[in-house]
Amino acid sequence: MKIARAFTTEGQDAYEGIPFRITSSEIRNPDGSTVFRLDALEVPESWSQVAADVIAQKYFRKAGVPSRVERIPEDGVPEFLWRGRPAEGATLGGETSARQVFDRLAGAWAYWGWKGGYFTSEADARAYYDEMRHMLARQMGAPNSPQWFNTGLHWAYGIDGPAQGHFYVDYRTGELTRSDSAYEHPQPHACFIQSVKDDLVNEGGIMDLWVREARLFKYGSGTGTNFSSLRAEGEKLSGGGRSSGLMGFLRIGDRAAGAIKSGGTTRRAAKMVIVDADHPDIEEFINWKVREEQKVASLVAGSKMHEKRLNAILAAIRSWDGAQQDAYDPVHNAALKIAIREAKASSIPDTYIKRVLDYARQGYSSIEFPVFDTDWDSEAYASVSGQNSNNSIRVTDAFLRAVEQDGDWHLTARRDGKVVKTVKARDLWEQIGHAAWACADPGIQFHDTVNAWHTCPADGPIRGSNPCSEYMFLDDTACNLASLNLLAFLRGGTFQADLYMHAVRLWTVTLEISVLMAQFPSREIAQLSHDFRTLGLGYANIGGLLMNMGLPYDSREGRALCGALTAIMTGVAYATSAEMASELGPFAGFARNRDAMLRVIRNHRRAAHGQSGGYEGLAVKPVPLDHEGCPDKRLSVLAMQAWDEALTLGEAHGYRNAQATVIAPTGTIGLVMDCDTTGIEPDFALVKFKKLAGGGYFKIINQSVPAALRRLGYSEGEIEAIVAYAVGHRTLEGAPGIDHTALIGHGFGPEEIAKIEAALPQAFDIRFVFNQWTLGEAFCTGTLGIPADKLADPSFDLLRHLGFTRQQIEAANDHVCGTMTLEGAPFLREEHLPVFDCANPCGRKGKRFLSVQSHITMMAAAQSFISGAISKTINMPNSATIADCLDAYRLSWSLGVKANALYRDGSKLSQPLAAALIDGDEETEEVLATGAPAEKAAVLAERVVEKIVVREVRSREREKMPARRKGYTQKAIVGGHKVYLRTGEYEDGRLGEIFIDMHKEGAGFRAMMNNFAIAVSVGLQYGVPLEEFVDAFTFTRFEPAGPVQGNDSVKSATSILDYIFRELAISYLDRTDLAHVAPKGPSFDELGAGEAERNVVPVSEGAASRSIEVLKQISSTGYLRKRLPQDLALLNGNWTVTEAGLGLEAQTGLATVAAAQISARDKARIQGYEGDPCGECGNYTLVRNGTCLKCNTCGGTSGCS
Repeated sequence: MKIARAFTTEGQDAYEGIPFRITSSEIRNPDGSTVFRLDALEVPESWSQVAADVIAQKYFRKAGVPSRVERIPEDGVPEFLWRGRPAEGATLGGETSARQVFDRLAGAWAYWGWKGGYFTSEADARAYYDEMRHMLARQMGAPNSPQWFNTGLHWAYGIDGPAQGHFYVDYRTGELTRSDSAYEHPQPHACFIQSVKDDLVNEGGIMDLWVREARLFKYGSGTGTNFSSLRAEGEKLSGGGRSSGLMGFLRIGDRAAGAIKSGGTTRRAAKMVIVDADHPDIEEFINWKVREEQKVASLVAGSKMHEKRLNAILAAIRSWDGAQQDAYDPVHNAALKIAIREAKASSIPDTYIKRVLDYARQGYSSIEFPVFDTDWDSEAYASVSGQNSNNSIRVTDAFLRAVEQDGDWHLTARRDGKVVKTVKARDLWEQIGHAAWACADPGIQFHDTVNAWHTCPADGPIRGSNPCSEYMFLDDTACNLASLNLLAFLRGGTFQADLYMHAVRLWTVTLEISVLMAQFPSREIAQLSHDFRTLGLGYANIGGLLMNMGLPYDSREGRALCGALTAIMTGVAYATSAEMASELGPFAGFARNRDAMLRVIRNHRRAAHGQSGGYEGLAVKPVPLDHEGCPDKRLSVLAMQAWDEALTLGEAHGYRNAQATVIAPTGTIGLVMDCDTTGIEPDFALVKFKKLAGGGYFKIINQSVPAALRRLGYSEGEIEAIVAYAVGHRTLEGAPGIDHTALIGHGFGPEEIAKIEAALPQAFDIRFVFNQWTLGEAFCTGTLGIPADKLADPSFDLLRHLGFTRQQIEAANDHVCGTMTLEGAPFLREEHLPVFDCANPCGRKGKRFLSVQSHITMMAAAQSFISGAISKTINMPNSATIADCLDAYRLSWSLGVKANALYRDGSKLSQPLAAALIDGDEETEEVLATGAPAEKAAVLAERVVEKIVVREVRSREREKMPARRKGYTQKAIVGGHKVYLRTGEYEDGRLGEIFIDMHKEGAGFRAMMNNFAIAVSVGLQYGVPLEEFVDAFTFTRFEPAGPVQGNDSVKSATSILDYIFRELAISYLDRTDLAHVAPKGPSFDELGAGEAERNVVPVSEGAASRSIEVLKQISSTGYLRKRLPQDLALLNGNWTVTEAGLGLEAQTGLATVAAAQISARDKARIQGYEGDPCGECGNYTLVRNGTCLKCNTCGGTSGCS
């Protein structure tokens, strides 16, 4: 093939005009230990820090890279493509420059392309090599992750290893060959579809599939399987028994995937489970995840109720002051009788109640019952099945017509096809809708639509897909993906179609070469992938492109542009495939599928020409290209020309590839390309947080916004005002309601105003800044006249005290900190708001977001021109109904979409809802029940600002602390933030007060933590048990969070509060279950046997007790963590220390406002994230990405991209 140059010049370096910079990158374990650090990392200057982090941490080869290489001469291969190996005396290390990665990728592709005969001359090979390197450096395109991991390691560095059981088809002989090297033939494929036979232990059967899946999961690839061939529960077996059914085996596979996920690999197992709608076990499959989530809810509620009621029984026994033998008899102990009655009313099993009574008779005074929570990575979720796969149901047109007609639907046996059960199709459909509404699974795949566009029906129907649902083809095949960054082709406000088509052609060649050079994990996959040579070229950043061009995602113009770009991509890809077929021959299965494939190509061509009729063999018509609506007429013309050429060349030469394109989630590679949006997705936020090289983030406007505003004709001054409305002015100067003049009127001087202004740029809310720690106690009490006791009240609002109204405070807050939305921005015209609509409402005040229909119609505009399918999750608001879910599925089917999945906001138990995170205030409950979204957000924001308040119903006098008391100071660094925890103790060692010092943090945060410490201290002195605080605040989530340094027992924390109460629980309650590293030594409550028992004089019980008491009097209980010093041994003791007040049950009712959880969830949700932490790095930056989740901090994904 002839390769033209569009990005580079012959004789010049491929990176000419691309400046590079040196930066650093670091990744840490949760325990604070450094996993990876690179101080001198070289990347292109235009790359963001996130892109630099992702390529360094995920894609740089970490070992075996020689400092110097020598080239191995090879006959018939150009010198620049000779393979490398370590030069004599070279040292081995890791890659340190992005150039090395680009060179090895493009070099390996060019090397195999040359050997496979893809280039006409050496100059063409050189042009290809340079163009690919340039595109990688310019972030114009990227292959899927396995390419970055594996490709070029053997070619560039001579890295090799023992074979791993892979196979490849020799490109010269066509023979299936077992690999004898781990790296010579790389493994570049990310997506696999595997078959399963209805056989338990033989090759290709059920247990063999788990082994094959494990092999793929181990190396980070994803796999999908249609399990409909497995017999249903109760079907006859050949040996005379009955089958245990589909679900039993699916649970085994789910457990296997979960074990591999937690077994040390870098990402969770990506797995798709598909079942046909006529399988006898389909109802159980539909409701599988629904029931499992119900089990999680039961575990959470039941464990908490058990812990509460069983300890209440023990408390009733402890508080009994009569005869000891009567304490355990409910006839005599009235409190025990009430506790047992309440336990039975709460459905606590009688046997467990009796067990606790027997436990108490043996002298035990409390019981630890494990309490579960709904965190998605918690033990509760780990205890149930179905959590390690995406589930989909394969539905046919016949089923959907039966739903419309309220007809019967037959469930058939797997072996003989007899009807096993008949159900109403509409009832089954309702179950599908309910399951999707309740837990976001299963998704739907439209079987007949998929197969109507099948290019190779002679080799069997398409029955399955990869985990993300974009690759749909025959079982036991694989697809390697690559995606183009559409925004990289927008230059000077015009989409550069010629450069785009050039890039499509080169990436099609790249993916085809990747099939030639690849090895595969099984014989069947190696053979069929070679025979059909399916490719997965796609794109990312359509959302960013449309916004930059000033086009709404939900608009006729936006959909038409998307359709045109998709049509050009696939048309050029098929034309390139036909061009390769003219020189190298078509794929092996083309001849027997020629008529079917050309029929599919003709249908694509009709859609590209905008025809509404004349389609061949399609029950559901595709959405044709809207030429009239396309804002760039040149693109619509090019789309028609591309498909004309694809058909003409294909009729003459056939095609080299059975499929050419898909639209993948582009999760990690989207971050490497600095894409604003991934795949076909719209943007998720207008204000984003840019990572700094030295750590930390700062708030910036989405760069598509200013570009869109310029495109729409706004002046630079207007743009500046609109942007400031979203991100904030970071000053009170000129603020409405509360400005410098208003503050001067209340007695603020230049010094105080300067202090406020210095703190505002870091403030999330201005009320964090107005406090005694920013302004000084003397100014607050003297000049402002605020009583000291009111100033110390943690719920005190200084601005409200000064007389400012809530509306004034909110207006000033929006001016300073920004609204994170453009709704209501100055100068912005109403008709332009749709340009800036995102997948979710933006900020606290945002109301607008893209409708369900807008997502589906955009998919339909692209689907008509895609070989495979589109990976996408349809976002739905929490208010969506089951009927809305079913309507979305119907609309998808009617528009020719091949598959989709739904995600209703809040449908997962692990996603907290705002109403569950606040106290029982009547006004708040009313607003949350009936208020508008903006009102609800305002209530939540106010709760955050009111800090963390512990309200108590006092039933005893406050116990004053001694004037001179013991305690300890613990210094630690939590998520990079230094925190000092100081404690004060009563004479008997009980905790009575805490101080929290984060003096280097912002004044608002420091004030919140100081007031919080005061509130906790007051609670402790009024008798609130420390256990209550520990239960309330451990596992809360908000920033700062992450690795903990400087503490010998706590190594990671989900928030500052989680760290503090872990530390206190370990030190004062001996809660070693909350420690990552258990404290050493025997506790005060137990005596060890000694290390050299025979050499130590026995100690009497009295002497031992006196020694302990003396130790308690002269040292801090918390400092020793209720443990004896390592060199103190007390022997032959058999006693327990009964803590003072053990029998006293403080009658305290606690109501806690979980503001920390509100803050973590609210900030993440306002920024457009999901609100859950990333399973790899712990940051709250997960976003929906196709059918998967992607972390915008570390690049981790829950899928296979």
